[in-house]
Amino acid sequence: MKAIGIYEGAPSAKSQQFAEIELAKPVPTGDDLLVKVSAISVNPVDTKVRQATAVQSQLKILGYDAVGIIDSVGPKVTEYHRGDRVFYAGTNQRSGSNQEFQLVDARLVSLAPQKLSDADAAAMPLTMLTAYELIFEKFQAKFGPQANLGRTMLIINGAGGVGSSAIQLAKWAGFKVIATASRPETVEWVTKMGADLVVNHHHDLWQQLGDQYADKIDDIMILHSTENYFDVAAKLVRPLGHVGSIVETSKPVALGKLKDKAASFDWEFMFAKAKYEIEVESQGKILADLAKLLDSGAVASTRTQTINSISTTTLQQAHEQVEANKMVGKLVLVGPFN
Repeated sequence: MKAIGIYEGAPSAKSQQFAEIELAKPVPTGDDLLVKVSAISVNPVDTKVRQATAVQSQLKILGYDAVGIIDSVGPKVTEYHRGDRVFYAGTNQRSGSNQEFQLVDARLVSLAPQKLSDADAAAMPLTMLTAYELIFEKFQAKFGPQANLGRTMLIINGAGGVGSSAIQLAKWAGFKVIATASRPETVEWVTKMGADLVVNHHHDLWQQLGDQYADKIDDIMILHSTENYFDVAAKLVRPLGHVGSIVETSKPVALGKLKDKAASFDWEFMFAKAKYEIEVESQGKILADLAKLLDSGAVASTRTQTINSISTTTLQQAHEQVEANKMVGKLVLVGPFN
């Protein structure tokens, strides 16, 4: 089977050497599924892991979104069967989806949305899981249609993959959603996703929101440059509210600014559950719930770009586009591998 990866990370995708090799087709054991990969997506985490990869003798296979058909199942698997079409993000502790056949823990997958194409479905697992865990686990919102009426959420960097999913999930769950965007195309996109109000994160957020929303925003999601937006988030969040981020800080932030309000700061890292073997099965169950939302039309795929092959060349192109930091929605690559 074909597998694509790297032996050493490079600081830019343009200078990165991607390699393709032939590997033996794996055999699933235990709780594993062997999935024939049909489509994948490239996320910012792919580029960050790639850049940080030290020189190694074994091929590092990236890829943290996939749709595919189950080829075979391990002896402990009872819920899934050969021929089932599934989608998942997987784990960063094993080889990823940039290969023709991938071993993945059955607890991390769900049947794919029936009404979505492979391309549309492949765009969704990692970003939807991240958004779900922030909103419904870290922020403790109720999971249900219009179940959080009266609550307001601010999503900083709303046009990326996580932001696009978060806006839709928050609106479905009844939040008033304020999202940030800075370019005409990103303003149009977050409005399409359902944002009630759009402000510009390249301008002073306090000047744009302070008069109306000081101490009043229930939940604030920081999806870019945490250190740049923490201070204004601390002023906007309501007492006992939540500020959450998915982006590691490059310098310290003053968490004490939340103390007087008894507000919480939450890190979200979708891979933590699988890495530390905590509530692993919850991610498969979450994806099953989200597949229903996708099939019902309550949430739409955030795919905006598609590349119709998976190769060293197309993966390099995809990494370059994601690394440019101007993505709107998600970029997907559809097989075959060639």
